Parts: sequence; structure tokens; C-alpha cells
Amino acid sequence: MKKLAGKVALITGAGSGLGAAAARLLAREGAKVALLSRTASELEKLAGEIVAAGGEALALPADISKMEAMTQSVAALVEKWGRLDIVFANAGVNGVWAPLDELSLDDWDHTMGINLRGTFITVKAAFAALKINGGSVIVTSSVNGNRMFSNTGATAYATSKAGQVAFTKMIAPELAAFGIRINVICPGAIDTEIDDNTDRHDLEDIRLPIDFPEGQIPLTGKKPGTSEQVAQLVAFLASEDSSHITGTEIYIDGGQSLIQG
Repeated sequence: MKKLAGKVALITGAGSGLGAAAARLLAREGAKVALLSRTASELEKLAGEIVAAGGEALALPADISKMEAMTQSVAALVEKWGRLDIVFANAGVNGVWAPLDELSLDDWDHTMGINLRGTFITVKAAFAALKINGGSVIVTSSVNGNRMFSNTGATAYATSKAGQVAFTKMIAPELAAFGIRINVICPGAIDTEIDDNTDRHDLEDIRLPIDFPEGQIPLTGKKPGTSEQVAQLVAFLASEDSSHITGTEIYIDGGQSLIQG
């Protein structure tokens, strides 16, 4: 029996990386998956892949920082499948990493607008549909800003990630009244494309000197985790296997943040 048979999931940031890996796994576990990101071509390709493998998928190009767009996207998936059970609020950016005197207000607002505002909008837009049958929300945060503070210059990013954890804990009791669980995952180094999109400015002079002679990830040495490993955690939190877990952050970093705090 597939663990998520009959369930409907909304996955933001679904075009690549953690979102795409989670979409594939949730679909294999029986969920109908609504794929949301700003890049329609990526979504259509992934949706085609899932359908070809026997699953059901819907591509929803949208910007998570826009309330109207997210409300319309949730309405579209409910119209198609009649319900919403799982939300993986995964979309985010690394943004600009820079010394404080070079970090502009626009840089700060852009990162906060997508990572923190976008998480709020995603959950708020999905709430009315989720509370009909209950369900599970999983938010992608990070070790940065929560258990690790050695990435000097990642000020806006780390603050937005810490905010996601606080947001999750604050609304967990409120959502519990409707049978909705909400938890947050905190990945460390994961082999995805997001690091390629980090805009780093003049970090050499403020970088803290840290030496890891045997590698920075205790479980694997220098080898980062994979998107598929994170997807397995998402599937667990989406399923009834985690039915008594809410308001909790879970670190998936191979112990990285324990030695880099």
C-alpha cells in the first residue's frame, strides 16, 4: 500500500533540487502532486516525467511572494483534485551574501520577500483547503540561522531561515486545532543547484577561519547529502508515520552543524 495514496500535495520550488526530488518520491508514494515555481518549462518537464511513470501531476507557474498568484494556484489544484492534504513550502533563494556595509536594503528585502514572506503566503493560501481534512505542512529552512552561524555574510539568508522556524513553531498549535501538522526541515550541505545562484560579494575579509582536517560533515567527510535523502524526510513528515509530530525542526546535515556552529 502506497503511504500517500489518495492524497494531494502542493510543492513549491518544484522545478529542481529538493522540490523536484520530493515531487518524484511523493508521486511514487501515491500522491497527486501540484508543482509550483516561476519557471513553467521546468514544471512541464517534471510533470511529464511523473505522468509517464504512472503518477498524476499539475504544473502551476507562480510567484510565491504574490498572494493572489498563490491563492489562484491553490484554487486550481482544488478544482482539479477536490482537496489538499500536503504542502511542501520549499521555494527559496540564497540571495546576496555580503559584508553588512555592502548588503543593500533591496538585497535584504528580496531575500526576505521570497524566503519568509513567501513561506507565510504559501501556508496562508493553503490554509482554507488544508483545514477541511487536516494534513501536513513541511517548510524548508536551513542549518544557517538556526544551528550554524559560521557562514559570515549570509545575514539576510540566515535571518530568513531562522524566521521560518519561528513561524512554524508559532502557528503549530493554531493549525493543530484543525488536524494540520507543520514541521520544518533544516538541511545542511546538499548537492543541489542553489549554491550556484548565490551572489557572493567581498567575503574574504570577513570570513571566519575554520579548519576541518577530516572534512566538515562527520557522517560523510566532505560528501554533501542528496536531494533524495531530503525527499525521504519530506515523505515521512507528509505521511501518517509522523502523525504525532508538529512544531518541530529536524536537521538533515550529517552532523555538519554540530561542529560548525
